[in-house]
Amino acid sequence: MQETKRKTEDAVRINKYLSQAGICSRRQADTYVEEGRVEVDGEVAVSGTKVLPGQSVTFDGKPVKIQEDLIFLAFHKPRGIVCTASKEEKDNIIDYINYPTRIYPVGRLDKDSQGLILLTNDGEAANQIMKARNYHEKEYEVTVNKRITNEFIHDMRNPVPLDEINAVTRRCKVIKEGPNEFRIILTQGLNRQIRRMCEHFGYRVTKLKRVRVMNIKLGDLKEGRYRKLTPDELRELKKELKSE
Repeated sequence: MQETKRKTEDAVRINKYLSQAGICSRRQADTYVEEGRVEVDGEVAVSGTKVLPGQSVTFDGKPVKIQEDLIFLAFHKPRGIVCTASKEEKDNIIDYINYPTRIYPVGRLDKDSQGLILLTNDGEAANQIMKARNYHEKEYEVTVNKRITNEFIHDMRNPVPLDEINAVTRRCKVIKEGPNEFRIILTQGLNRQIRRMCEHFGYRVTKLKRVRVMNIKLGDLKEGRYRKLTPDELRELKKELKSE
């Protein structure tokens, strides 16, 4: 009786199970379940299905298991590498890193940019980090093609209309670092956001480097190399995600 109760308490909703297994986000998992692509012990799962310890889960006929060992990497992405797990994409980040177990990038950093990108097998954490409503900070060092004015810095800090993608940026922190360089801290991840913001004011980005995501810093990690997050970094990251 006690054993049955413990197993029931350990049950995990199917969308959370797929997310923890590194297959996808919970939202995407709901779609896969609706499409009938997920089975538990040979039966097609439905929304709300719970997985008990010892049960067998398959996705498109292939076994799915929750990763026991959490993987969280910080990678210094070079220019030219594409932040996608799709093997069909030339120069994709997964083939470049060639990590021995399944991981995928958390968010994106456009092909022409370099710097910090996180990779993990924890779909739940990745989904939380990427949610714009969580206002997670991302910090960048930017070089533009001409001298920066005080007016430019002021305007960049305030909402900027990005007509091409029908969006307006949030207020952000912008600090002048040199004649043509500035540092910017965003809480959004709009497509090519910094480049579009600069173009709006007649500037062109010549170099863009992400140096921080939340509490994780790029530091002196060499271009093209990756490292595992430290226990302290993971602890702080989980603490911030847990509070949301």
